[in-house]
Amino acid sequence: MSPPLNSTSSVLNVVILAAGQGTRMRSALPKVLHAIAGKPMLAHVLATAAELKPDHACVVYGHGGEKVRAAFNNEPLLWAKQEPQLGTGHAVTQAMPQLPADGVTLIVYGDVPLITAQTLSALVTSARQQKLAWLTEEVENPAGLGRIVRDTRGNVCAIVEDKDATVDQRKIREINTGFVACPTALLAKWLPRLGNKNAQGEYYLTDILAIAVAEGVDVETPHPAHDWEVVGVNSRDQLAQLERTFQRQFAQRLMTEGVTFADPARIDVRGQLSCETDVSIDVNCIFEGKVHLAVGARIGANCILRNCSVGANTEILPFTDIDGAVIGASAQELAPSRASGPAPSLPMMFTSAISSKSKPVNLDLARRPTIFPTSAIPQSEAKSTSARAPLSAITTAPTSIAA
Repeated sequence: MSPPLNSTSSVLNVVILAAGQGTRMRSALPKVLHAIAGKPMLAHVLATAAELKPDHACVVYGHGGEKVRAAFNNEPLLWAKQEPQLGTGHAVTQAMPQLPADGVTLIVYGDVPLITAQTLSALVTSARQQKLAWLTEEVENPAGLGRIVRDTRGNVCAIVEDKDATVDQRKIREINTGFVACPTALLAKWLPRLGNKNAQGEYYLTDILAIAVAEGVDVETPHPAHDWEVVGVNSRDQLAQLERTFQRQFAQRLMTEGVTFADPARIDVRGQLSCETDVSIDVNCIFEGKVHLAVGARIGANCILRNCSVGANTEILPFTDIDGAVIGASAQELAPSRASGPAPSLPMMFTSAISSKSKPVNLDLARRPTIFPTSAIPQSEAKSTSARAPLSAITTAPTSIAA
């Protein structure tokens, strides 16, 4: 039976471990600041944790820590410095003085950016029932990972790190993901009992599981819904793989909501993209900042859209670059030959294409024109736009948007 605990407190603490050096990244930038989908990995983790509405969130930082703190200076976070880095148990210990003693503490990782709120919520729910909740996963190749050791009845006994495992234990395919939720009072009691008599000479957080079992605390080991949720980043290659995983999952969600992709493997969302039904997106499009595509909008190949809104049934032709524009419904880019009257001169064309709030015009000879005449955008909706055009393309490529 589990010992009696104060289970009435609803306080939730989240501890984010972000002190790793990331040697294999070969970068002066702290590992957790490397980006997935245009924002730091740590930002993804914090956003997911925020969905649980925690009372306190404490980031444990170390290598390059001041850069990490500066990047999140405006966030309501607690900070704990781990110096030197003596293992995960030691890292969590640094955060404990800043947390209230009651409620539940959830431990997550700043370099595992795709964990979902649903998976974390399941851990917290178990911990609120006076249990130790430890996220585990079955993998094909467990090399280098901590193994979940069970007794003959299938009950969890301990977690053994790969370097400390026996030959038989290394055959185990159920591994430790590192994500833990625990009643805070028990965590505070167990952490000082950790030792460092192991192959790495570190204080392993995983050792609290054996302590819990010895004290009769129930241990639950749920699995994540998707294996990619618990994949961490230790190299540029792994960073690139998770980038594509994120984009694939994002595209999959949009397709279930009625969006068509020419190729869902060739999209890059680096901000917030919202789409209504019957939107179609061609290959190699990049979306930055906050972008909204209304019903039936069609985005051609190789477009870049930043902080803009595209109206219903509007077509954006290939190689278009839109920055900060609000484009009305049923607009379409038109070639000069289809417009009434002679094509305007180069200076006139750019003058009419840019609102009073626009940035200076840059002519990029490797790009086709991106021109948004103010006559095509209602003045009440007009925002700054940018235009870039190769000189040779002015009379051959679409150069305006008209209703």
